[in-house]
This record gives sequence, structure tokens and C-alpha cells, in this order.
Amino acid sequence: MIGNVIKKHIMLKPTQVEDFVKEATKCDFDVDIYYNRYVVDAKSILGVFGLDLTKTLTVEYQGNNQQFEQYLNGLAIAG
Repeated sequence: MIGNVIKKHIMLKPTQVEDFVKEATKCDFDVDIYYNRYVVDAKSILGVFGLDLTKTLTVEYQGNNQQFEQYLNGLAIAG
């Protein structure tokens, strides 16, 4: 059974990328992160560093991981 696609808008500082990737890796489902049309696997540290970290990023996934949700809520931006 596939759940709804969940999208969260976040801001990441370069110092937060490693922790973000570690949290995404704990999920047993795919997690994508993107800016505009450039989509990367959120479990790839090089991919995430390749994004423009000065912009609002969108995290998209289908799955449920309460710890990951709470982590994202700490990075979420208003909007």
C-alpha cells in the first residue's frame, strides 16, 4: 500500500547536510530532495551538497517515519 506523497519545505546549512543524510538513510523508503527541477536522492551526501543550499529545498517522500518527520519539522520554513 502506497501512502500519500509528503512534501516539506526546508532550509539546510552546509553543517546540517551530514545529519540530514543520516536521518534520511534511516527511512526504509525513498526520500528525494530538490530545488526547481534538480532532484537528488536525500540519502546521498554528495547529491545534497550539489544543491543550492541558499535556497528553499523541498523534501518529498512516501512513507512514515516519525523520527524523520520530527527532524524535518526542526528544519521546516514557514510557508
